[in-house]
Amino acid sequence: MASVSLNQTNSKFAGREINSNKRIGLIAGWGSFPVRVAQVLKAQGYEVFCMAIKDHADPKLAEICDDYRVFGMGRMGAQVRYLRKSGVHEATMAGKVFKTKIFERFHLIKHCPDFTFWRHFYPIFLTKTKDRKDDTLLLTVTRLYAAGGINFSPATQYAPELLVDQGTLTKLEPTKSQWKDIRFGWQTAKEMGRLDIGQSVIVKDQAVLAVEAIEGTDACIARAGQLCKAGGFTLVKVAKPKQDMRFDVPTIGIGTVETLHAAGGKVIAVDAHKTILLDPEQTIARANQLGITIVATRPDPA
Repeated sequence: MASVSLNQTNSKFAGREINSNKRIGLIAGWGSFPVRVAQVLKAQGYEVFCMAIKDHADPKLAEICDDYRVFGMGRMGAQVRYLRKSGVHEATMAGKVFKTKIFERFHLIKHCPDFTFWRHFYPIFLTKTKDRKDDTLLLTVTRLYAAGGINFSPATQYAPELLVDQGTLTKLEPTKSQWKDIRFGWQTAKEMGRLDIGQSVIVKDQAVLAVEAIEGTDACIARAGQLCKAGGFTLVKVAKPKQDMRFDVPTIGIGTVETLHAAGGKVIAVDAHKTILLDPEQTIARANQLGITIVATRPDPA
């Protein structure tokens, strides 16, 4: 952890030591998860300094956070300076960052990379001596912040209630056939996670219909629907075998349920205690309404 001044203290929270000067930085990506995290942090008495990622974050965060700034993804030196000037030593990430944007034309110019960005990312974007896997990119981000005296903590450390417990969450239980697909898809999804490719696979009758990569879960589901007009397939979404809970935690919500239903899918199976369930009451109610089964299970589902 970064050093703190004499008027700051440390405390224990969720089993590990965290910053308790009641100021925290929030790197906010796309979706409702950053909004929920900001609300939880405010309820816990934190001053929240939001770094909203350009073209990603919900402007609603400006109404919740104590300070709100929009930054291009490449303005990382500016982000670190902003936090340090604000007296912040602890930060957390929440929300999706669309990786497809790094393959758009002129994407780096659009997001205004600064010297600090290039000092840490040149092996990835210039010399290309490093890969662009999710873990490679995100670990580089956390190391960049750490070099500036900013420590990253998992967002779920502050809002552990967002992690789903084990069990069937909906009225409908998986059938025997669907459990076979869950077990089959689980092995594939975990291997994909080990290789840092994606988190989700779509399975029917123990055959993989679609595999998630850079396009994201929703696009993967849509592709499965195009390939399997009969529907009835299962989405298996898992954490990586060595998941870093500071970033890229598997997440589902109402959008996942509605996308699966529109494509013809019937089951969502996720990693218990390692998956974020957004708006749980609304999501489960919508799944029940649409006849979708949601089950949170262990790495070796029974």
